[in-house]
Amino acid sequence: MSSVTRDHRAPDHDTTACSDEQLTVLALAARGGAPADVEAFTRAVYTDVRRFVAYLAGTPSAEDLTQETFVRVLRSLPRFAGRSSARTWLLSIARRVVVDRFRSASCRPRIADLADWQAAAERCQPRGLPGREDGVVLADLLAKVPHERREAFVLTQVVGLPYAEAASLIGCPIGTVRSRVARARTQLIESLEAADRAA
Repeated sequence: MSSVTRDHRAPDHDTTACSDEQLTVLALAARGGAPADVEAFTRAVYTDVRRFVAYLAGTPSAEDLTQETFVRVLRSLPRFAGRSSARTWLLSIARRVVVDRFRSASCRPRIADLADWQAAAERCQPRGLPGREDGVVLADLLAKVPHERREAFVLTQVVGLPYAEAASLIGCPIGTVRSRVARARTQLIESLEAADRAA
């Protein structure tokens, strides 16, 4: 294992410990294909990717989309040059995976036959949010936000990317990202207030 990897390896499932610079160092080290370096990079970013695709595509398909993202990442890793942060590069791949899934799903209907829908819903609760009920509410409210606004909101407010990186990832001006986030926030607040009034 390289000293770079040893010094910058993130603890299991704790992506907050790695800065963008550290993740980029891990990605550059992993380009060589050494199993320990690839594992260190994957562990450092796995939770971010899963959370990102869960908010874009929904929790039930998050695991499959995360796995597909890492299949593409590992194929592309030898060509990663570090021109952008590894987090931005990785989330752009994850975004393309989700878009491809939406395109594929629009061509054929998907049918789910769940005998115990309540147990299935409980297994699909978002993780890492303030509380279980809060996670259910946030996921439900975000599902009602239009895709472009939800994507900008999740990238900046949930994943924590700076607005400039989110704009680069989405492929639009930074002002558009700010506008989408503000509109998503307004919609979420209005939805919460409406739910409070109804209760």
